[in-house]
Amino acid sequence: MQYKEVLDNARNKILNCKVCPECNGLACGNTLPGPGSKAPGNGANDNWKAWKSIRLNMNTFATDGEVDTSFCLFDKTFSLPVMTGPVGSMIQYSKEDITVPFNDGIIQACAEEKIIACFGDGALGNTITGAYDSMERYDYSGVIPVLNPLPNPILQQNIEFFERSKAFAICVVVDSYGLPHWKFSKVKATSKTVEELRYLKSCTKKPFLVKGIMTAKAAEQAVEAGADAIIVSNHGGRVLPETPATAEVLPEVVNAVKGQTKIIVDGGIRHGSDLVKALALGADAVLICRPFVVAWFGGGAEGVRVYTDKLRSEFVDAMYMVGARKLSDLCTEMVR
Repeated sequence: MQYKEVLDNARNKILNCKVCPECNGLACGNTLPGPGSKAPGNGANDNWKAWKSIRLNMNTFATDGEVDTSFCLFDKTFSLPVMTGPVGSMIQYSKEDITVPFNDGIIQACAEEKIIACFGDGALGNTITGAYDSMERYDYSGVIPVLNPLPNPILQQNIEFFERSKAFAICVVVDSYGLPHWKFSKVKATSKTVEELRYLKSCTKKPFLVKGIMTAKAAEQAVEAGADAIIVSNHGGRVLPETPATAEVLPEVVNAVKGQTKIIVDGGIRHGSDLVKALALGADAVLICRPFVVAWFGGGAEGVRVYTDKLRSEFVDAMYMVGARKLSDLCTEMVR
């Protein structure tokens, strides 16, 4: 299966999404599929444009050899510094909620490609149990549940549930309580303090990630709470209008906490060249969401593998042409 075929198939199946050749937030504007966005502005396009504004410095004066894209996180080695983005509910893409089979396909493909799969806790109870079953089915531990900031007793219960799973880490997303749909939910998401996050971290022996970091201060607070990794994210620009793009704030976050915690970044990352930019600026890995959704609609687990292989090919080529042969070679002098 070719990537063009994946896109063509997805256009006939997915709702709301236009399946653009380049997912940049323009065709769907500020009404991206998902649990609502906040106007004014188009944060998704801002994220995408910020990465495009960064250029790669070509320098082929380097020792020849194979490019090694292997990536280690919490003592586990993966083939790429890439994580699939969590999707709490797929109801916006289909006439019925297909979150469980979506997560199953993502986990299957990630197990085969040896990359990290993330999934959301979702609005329905079977989302969590379905992902648990998929981890068992494919005997894969390279999986991270990304949990909404629900009231602490519920969040603690979910953390303890995954403590018994194959998942190698657990993440709490701290910005999603700003999504409009929580106003109409029976169970309300809430903000979290440093102390609350520190307590939630104590509920698991697994590495603990915090997603939704957009300032150096927030990064420092997450480190204070004990975060083993942070995810620089503005939730696709959907939780607060006029936020900066993730690429804009990544350098200040790196300057504040590099070496104290692992740094992952998301938002508008689409190609292997974007991976080079993110890692050259100091990120340890990237998280990509919507293209993986499209890939699954276009070909199930095979579609996800096709997109992953496309990323890998682009990443290897871009690394080679900036003079990097391994991830640790990537540095700020390779971008402008």
